[in-house]
Amino acid sequence: MDKKHLVIGVIGADVHAVGIRILEFAFREAGFEVTNLGVMVSQEEFIAAAIETDADAILVSSLYGHGELDVRGMREKADEAGLEDILMYVGGNIVVGKQPFAEVEKRFKKMGFDRVFAPGTPPETDIYYLKKDLGLLDQAETEADQQPKAENGGGEE
Repeated sequence: MDKKHLVIGVIGADVHAVGIRILEFAFREAGFEVTNLGVMVSQEEFIAAAIETDADAILVSSLYGHGELDVRGMREKADEAGLEDILMYVGGNIVVGKQPFAEVEKRFKKMGFDRVFAPGTPPETDIYYLKKDLGLLDQAETEADQQPKAENGGGEE
């Protein structure tokens, strides 16, 4: 696999560190280069790291429920910085309270995120969609029996 570079981190005032470390490990094991910015990361830090590392994707995590506020305007900032083509994912407990995931996903996609993942999405689902979106899957891997279920997040539009 052509090594692709990911910038990952936990946005805003969120200090949940365990999940992002698990994702870092899973992405490395899947053959990606990973820059983990850790916790309490600003939009500007994600964007600067993506530019510095020539990243192929930015993956934003949030578990404290305020992700929707924390990521607002991030796609526009990335575009202004010359990252119009960068893949952007967001996932975790990204909204306050229980809300239908289909509605949450729609709002985040409207904000410019390419994929939105629900709480509890297994790393394998993220990896599958990263490989798919970055053009790293061969035809055999794209067969329907290989695709993770849409209800796990990242579903097709």
